[in-house]
Amino acid sequence: MAKGLLYYEVGEQFDAFLLIKHATKGIASNGKPFLTLILQDRTGDIEAKLWDATEQDEQTYKPETIVKVTGDILNYRGRLQLKIRQIHPAQPGDGVRISDFIETAPLSQEEMMGKITQYIFDMKNPNIQRLTRHLLKKYQKRFLVYPAATKNHHEFVSGLAYHVVSMLDLAKAIAGLYPSLDRDLLYAGVILHDLGKVQELSGPISTTYTAEGNLLGHISIMVTEIAKAAEELGIHGEEVMVLEHMVISHHGKAEWGSAKPPMIKEAEILHYIDNIDAKMNMLDRALRNVKPGEFSDRIYALDNRSFYKPTFHQ
Repeated sequence: MAKGLLYYEVGEQFDAFLLIKHATKGIASNGKPFLTLILQDRTGDIEAKLWDATEQDEQTYKPETIVKVTGDILNYRGRLQLKIRQIHPAQPGDGVRISDFIETAPLSQEEMMGKITQYIFDMKNPNIQRLTRHLLKKYQKRFLVYPAATKNHHEFVSGLAYHVVSMLDLAKAIAGLYPSLDRDLLYAGVILHDLGKVQELSGPISTTYTAEGNLLGHISIMVTEIAKAAEELGIHGEEVMVLEHMVISHHGKAEWGSAKPPMIKEAEILHYIDNIDAKMNMLDRALRNVKPGEFSDRIYALDNRSFYKPTFHQ
């Protein structure tokens, strides 16, 4: 079995199948068109340039296409890049499927749904419980397979559900340390805060933003969904407004996408929990192929910093 992209180093030759994750057309300084391809397997992705791209190339090398690539691994501005020598689409007889190249969450859908269902069952407030259960059931199919983002964190199949499960476990631990926190509200906020992404994003493979995602965003989508669910269920208590506030404020600041800053204790904690889990996922993924005593690539979402792996880390 061929080794994954994650395990290649600068100077090595590459000869294997990959999946096109994204393809973007550009114009070179000589006026000729080229394609920037983001190619992936289960271990990660890498950028490659297809120079002097023709209109036929644009039609051939689209997202979700499996290609056989021969080339060299280079270092370009501190990041790995694949210099293409040869590329062509996979043929039916090659025996490769899209699922062979897709990274998925480390827990099964059944495991994740079981854990989330238990957290909902543990809720004592009937209004919060009913709203949360109703909305999760409405979007459960997509929720269990969608990524949490197009890049930066949990950008893999079932990443959204895995992000929520990790956050719920973190919320439970924090609520155990600070009993004054309302567990029902905190758990509901965790489950619902990113649920709007099932409308904001296109799907689990070659993920892009939908028109609704670009024009409205997952926060406003979910606030509307909570109000709609409350109306359908005949719930008119303060819980509706407070849950809407949990969602609308979870990014923390206006410059990070929040229409309001957190103004409820549980909303403040939700913001921190979301931030911790997203950043830990970024760090773990960035450092997993870094040797002890070396630095990671720069992580754009973490102030473009490189992170060091101490030599005593296993």
